[in-house]
Formats: sequence, C-alpha cells, structure tokens
Amino acid sequence: MDYSFILYLLAALLVIVGIAGVILPALPGLPLVFAGLLVAAWADGFTRVGWLPLVVLGVLTALSIVVDVLATTLGAQRLGASRMALAGSVLGTVAGLFFMPIGLFVGPFLGALLGEYLHGRRLGQATRVGFGTWLGIVLGVALKLGLAVAMLGVFAIAWFV
Repeated sequence: MDYSFILYLLAALLVIVGIAGVILPALPGLPLVFAGLLVAAWADGFTRVGWLPLVVLGVLTALSIVVDVLATTLGAQRLGASRMALAGSVLGTVAGLFFMPIGLFVGPFLGALLGEYLHGRRLGQATRVGFGTWLGIVLGVALKLGLAVAMLGVFAIAWFV
C-alpha cells in the first residue's frame, strides 16, 4: 500500500501549523515547518530533496531558534528590562492569545510594561521597556517569517530543479 498521500498530507499540515506557529508563541513554528518539509522529502524517498537541502533547512531552523531567543531578550535588555518585565511579556503574550488578533500585539507590550512597573520602575521607564520588548517580538516574528519563506524557497528549488 502506498502511504505517500498520507505523508504529503501530514507534511502540508505540519508546514501550515508551523507557519501559524511563527506568529503564535505557543507553537514551535519553524521546527514544525522543518518537520513538514522533512516528511515531504521522506514521502518522495529523498529523490528530489536530498541531504544538502535538508542540512540547509536544518541550519535555517536552528537560526530561527536563535532569532526567537535573541529578539525578545535583546529588545528588552537594551532598555534595561528586569526579569519581571520579561516574565510579564511572556504572560502578556499568553493572555493575548485569548484576544486575537489584537491581543498578540498588545499582550506582550502590556505584560512587559506591568512587569517593569511592578518591579518598581516609573511609568515612563516601564513604557519604554514594554515598547522595547514588543518591538523585539515583532522584529523576531518578521525575521522568522523571512526564514520560513527562505525554507520554503530552498525546498521548492530542490524539489523542482
């Protein structure tokens, strides 16, 4: 029995959920995209997409994890954010999921602002830290979306060329 249709369906599902995960913080976005592309290559018996494109995709996935961690942390730390601000941004992001789509943008900002304010900072400093944290998250999402497009491009080139 040929299971390739089921594998391609699973691959497409993983890629779609992975792309959603680039924006939704609860899902490991690009690792899921990588898993989907790996399943698609496997379904074809690795005849169209061999080890070299898969290594490139793996490196892009690892880079996405670094971007994910650094974007938020550097955005916040550049402005002197406390651990409470970072924790607040995470909690704000999770709370923002319940108020989609606006909550995804407002949640991290408000969480970082409240965390910094509760840490004892003045409102002006807390607002700057909240904005810096939010900007780091937005830039991280933009970079990860770019990496997702690059990954899909690498895979498409390997598949069709």
